[in-house]
Amino acid sequence: MSDFAGELADEIAGAERVVEVGVGRRPDVAERLAARGVSVVATDIVTRETPPGVEFVVDDVTTPDRSVYEGADVVFARNLPPELQRPVADVAVAVGAACYFTTLGGDPAVVPVERRTLGRETLFVVSRN
Repeated sequence: MSDFAGELADEIAGAERVVEVGVGRRPDVAERLAARGVSVVATDIVTRETPPGVEFVVDDVTTPDRSVYEGADVVFARNLPPELQRPVADVAVAVGAACYFTTLGGDPAVVPVERRTLGRETLFVVSRN
């Protein structure tokens, strides 16, 4: 059985500060990163509970509060639908952060990306060109 959350946390763990967009009800990656000493901010459009060590901010990435993302080394999102890929990539690029995301199975990446395989999952890494 694949531990994708663990593999994704391993991929991101070298960062000092990360922002997870649209944390929803699955803060497992954020929790694992915080446990490793990474500064983690989780966002969503509605208030969500997050584990100890994970800061939560209500933010809509389609009209982002840029200050939430400033200083981030990585901005990431899981199960990111195509219509939110451009806003997430744009805010990451605007603050100089790397941008990683996954999609829901058959959804395509609609922004320029490199693909990495983590277990049985595909991690999309936004091209910085």
